[in-house]
Formats: sequence, C-alpha cells, structure tokens
Amino acid sequence: MNWERPPERRAPERGGPPQDFEEVLRWLAGHFRKSPGASFRWLFTIVGVAVVVFFIFSSYYTVQPQETAVIQRFGEFLRTADSGLHFKIPFGVDTVTKVVTGQVLQREYGYRTTKAGVRSEFQQAGYQSESLMLSGDLDVVDVHWTVQYLIRNPEKYLFHLRGVESTLDDISQAVMRQIVGNHYSDDILTTGRAALAIECQKQIQQIMDSYGTGVQIVAVKLQDVNPPAPVQPAFNEVNEAKQDRARTINEAEQTYNDKIPEASGQAKQNVAQAQAYATEQVNRASGKAQRFIDILAQYQKAPDITRKRMYLESFADIMGKSGHLYVVDSAEKNILPLLDLGKLGGQGAKARNSGSSGQQ
Repeated sequence: MNWERPPERRAPERGGPPQDFEEVLRWLAGHFRKSPGASFRWLFTIVGVAVVVFFIFSSYYTVQPQETAVIQRFGEFLRTADSGLHFKIPFGVDTVTKVVTGQVLQREYGYRTTKAGVRSEFQQAGYQSESLMLSGDLDVVDVHWTVQYLIRNPEKYLFHLRGVESTLDDISQAVMRQIVGNHYSDDILTTGRAALAIECQKQIQQIMDSYGTGVQIVAVKLQDVNPPAPVQPAFNEVNEAKQDRARTINEAEQTYNDKIPEASGQAKQNVAQAQAYATEQVNRASGKAQRFIDILAQYQKAPDITRKRMYLESFADIMGKSGHLYVVDSAEKNILPLLDLGKLGGQGAKARNSGSSGQQ
C-alpha cells in the first residue's frame, strides 16, 4: 500500500493574512496573549458592528404584490400588511409569515401535473384511489378534477385550522364521491358534468366556511371523466349504439317534419276544393230550380206564349250546334237544300278579309 504524507502546514508569513480557520484561531489567541486590552476592544467592536448589521437587516421586510404578510408579536397575531416595504421589531419580537393571497392556487385529484408548459405532461398512475368512484346506478367511473381556490383571510388560514390543504383534499374527495354517488353514470359522463361541478363547488365552500379556513373556492373543474380502462371498449360500443339510435331518431323526426306538413297542406287543399265544388253545384242547382220556378210562373200566366218562346229558344239552341240545315216538304219528292249556314259563314269571312286587304 502506498501512503502519501499529508502536506506540511506552513506557518503564515510574517505580516500575511491567515490562510484557514485554524490559523485564524491561532492568530487570535496569539494576538490576545500579546495585547489583551486591545483585543477585547477589537472584539467588542466586531460584535457591535454585527449586532447593528443584524438589527438593520432584521428590522424591515418586503412583501410581494401577490402576498399578504401576517405579523406576530411574541407569537400573538398583531396585524396584516400588504405589498411593499415594512418595518418590524427585530430580535424575534415580531415574526412575519407571508401568505400568497393574490394568486389562484390549485389542487389536483386523480392525476398530477409533472411538467407544466405549452403541452403539459400528466401522471395518472398511482392515483386510482382518488379517481375511481361508484355512481348512483352502481357503475364505476374514473373522475379527474381540480379545485381552484384563493386565500381570502390569512389569519384564519394560519391559525384557525392546522393543515388547510390536507383538509381541503379530504373534503373535496368526500363531496365528489357523494355527488357522483347521487347521479347516474350517463349524466356524469355526458351532459351533467357542468351541473355536478357547480354543486361540488357549493358544498366544498360551505364545509370550508364552517371550519373557518379563510379559503374561497373559485372553481371546480372536471378535467376528465371516463369509465375504467378495462371496460372502456365496451363503453365506447354502447356510446356508438346510442349515437346511432339518436341519429336514426333525428332522421325520422326530420322525415316526419317534411312529410306531415306536406300531407296536411294537400289534405286542406282537397277539402277546400271539395267545398268549392259542393258550393258550386248547390248554387247551380238552386239557380236551375229558381229558373224553373220563374218559367212556371210565366207559363201559368200565358201558356201559349210561354210554350212558343220555349220552343223557339230550344230550336235556336239546336240550330247553333248544327252545321247544315235541310227543309223537307212532304209534298216534294226531292230534298232541297234551303240554307248552307257553314258555307255562307265562310264566304262572308273571306269577303271581309279581302275588303280589308284592299283598303290597306
């Protein structure tokens, strides 16, 4: 084995400064032996300067903008101080405890933020005891949530209750489990999350106020609510089936909304047309009946004239529908055309057209 000799300690050169603490002590001892009176004066001077420096640096304190200072005198609460430079009695008479009151603090449950930033990293393993809960329909849900709070009363926060954060953790978990146990899992996983968070915030605030913690609950946020990992594939299939059912119902309602108004309008149109046709037929029948009554009254006054007039009207109606007219005489052997109404009408129309063109 090789043994190395320790370096020799050389005495300080005459008039030079001490090199380490041992040399300082030896130097002080030798100095005291040479001149005890001057050494005591020098020692008292150093102690006095140290006391003055300690007095100066311990007689003031600085409070940041987001902090509130709590001052105690001999351990008893004295007052609070806002941000800025303040003075106090040194040597332990006044003690200062700074509490963050201007910043929203946060407690996490079911997970922990391991690295905060633009893309924060979270850790969920090991916190299942906080997140796994039993819902009202006996389903297990995995709830991750945060509680944001402010310290409104620093005095109560420091002196009325020991371990405010641990108390807040216990209350938050107890309230969340109670509320989840009173709701169905479908409400917790889908539409009822906002109402659940508001209800949880109110109950936590009531309990914290009853304990006199000086803490105000700002918000309760459900970060993630899912079924446990082993049953999540089955849960996803159930959700897909529910979404398909909802989509089918929506499509049926859309078809219903399209077809029913159209059919209703068509039915109203048919009813209106039928009513109009009925009214027309009734009016026509009433007119014919009234005309017959009027003719009958005239016929009773002058039967021959009325009969002849009816005959002529009927004959005029028949003549208007026929194109040719033949007059047959029983004494004649051949049929003679008396009047060709169609031919005469055509010739008259041609004559009128030729006369109008000649004038142009």
